[in-house]
Amino acid sequence: MLPSPNRLKGKKNFDKVKKEGRVFQSANFGVAVLKRGDKNPSRFGFIISTKISKAAVHRNRVLRALREAIRQNLKFFPLGYDLVFLTKKSILTNTTDEIMKQVESFVRNVKISE
Repeated sequence: MLPSPNRLKGKKNFDKVKKEGRVFQSANFGVAVLKRGDKNPSRFGFIISTKISKAAVHRNRVLRALREAIRQNLKFFPLGYDLVFLTKKSILTNTTDEIMKQVESFVRNVKISE
C-alpha cells in the first residue's frame, strides 16, 4: 500500500496537476508531473476511468499494480512533485507484472526533475 504522505488527494489537486503539469507519454499510460517546489515527499494520483473498462475488477487490478510499482520505486522520485497517472485502454491487455515493469522503466528513463 502506498504510504499516506505519498497519496495525492482532492479534485483540486488532481485538476491542478493535469492543467499545469508536464505530460510524459508511455504506451499504456500518461503521467502529468507538477513541481510543487517544497521538500515534502512526492505525491501520486491515479485516474482509471470507466472508459478504460466498465468492470471495476479490471480497473482495480490496474490501480493495485500501479500503486505497488510506485511503492517499490519511491526512492527514485525526487522530493516536491505531484504526479498523476492517466491510464490508456491498452493497459488492460497487460499482466500485473508487465504493468509494474513499465512503470519501473518509466521511472528510470524519464528525467522528471528537468
